[in-house]
Amino acid sequence: MIRTLFRPFIPAALLGSALIPVLSASAQQGGAPYVVVESGRGFGRLQDAVDAIGQGMGTIRVSDGHHADCAVQGGGDVVYVAQTPGQAAFDGVACEGKGALVLRGRSARVEGLVFANIKVPDWNGAGIRLEKGNLAVSQSWFRDSQQGILTASDQASTLTIDKSTFTRLGTCEGPGGCAHSVYAGSYGAVTVTRSRFEAGRGGHYLKSRAARIAVLNCSFDDSAGKATNYMIDLSSGASGRIANNWFVQGANKENHSAFIAVAAESRDNPSAGLVVEGNDARFAPGVAWPSAFVADWSGEVSKVGANALSPKLTRYEKR
Repeated sequence: MIRTLFRPFIPAALLGSALIPVLSASAQQGGAPYVVVESGRGFGRLQDAVDAIGQGMGTIRVSDGHHADCAVQGGGDVVYVAQTPGQAAFDGVACEGKGALVLRGRSARVEGLVFANIKVPDWNGAGIRLEKGNLAVSQSWFRDSQQGILTASDQASTLTIDKSTFTRLGTCEGPGGCAHSVYAGSYGAVTVTRSRFEAGRGGHYLKSRAARIAVLNCSFDDSAGKATNYMIDLSSGASGRIANNWFVQGANKENHSAFIAVAAESRDNPSAGLVVEGNDARFAPGVAWPSAFVADWSGEVSKVGANALSPKLTRYEKR
């Protein structure tokens, strides 16, 4: 029997009072869709609000509703926060042919926003394209796009995701290879906590080339996935911890040979420090094939501890 999986994305009506005060504002300044909280100035375009902060620090409050808008952050430290969590959506528009938010400043924080229907000609359309700097995402929903979050390489910075949901993302239809729900390049560290991945449409649910990884208290529900691959792909190897997660592999797979893959493409990062423990992994009803819980191309992974696994799952397999 498959137990109900953890769902971190909670309806906005249940969240508002629990978040920071700027989220509870009942109306935007002058009816503007974007308000820079520190100055109180309202803007009709997201890019204008971002440019007003420039190289400084600021918070942009996004009004409820669907916004056919996008922005490029070229500097500074910017917080993008929904007026009501789950009710402010960036829908269907990508800047620079990349994503709704293209980030290359010092840092960004995203709270309570929805990113939907982001698709571009090169099949890499993302809710967030992170090119440089630290990014922290919380209580946000990425859905029905080619990718949820896609990063470049910045080994001096970190990507942190908490209490967020990734739904119907990924594709292998493009000529340049697969897109994924989350694809992190060679970032300094990637941390994903209390988040849900579900109903993928191709590629991997979480692919990372970061040297340090933490995936804790998440759920990977592939039961409604279509043409998906691994649930976690540490394609260049990694050290860190994958613990206390739920995994369900579905029947519609492009590659069902493993749940977690380590160093399948290269051994750029050492993997001897990777710990995998306390997870629950199983198959959706009707799935008959065997699989490996951890498939290791590095030959270094030795800390696959106690995990609750389906009888058809091999705990560890060296490849």
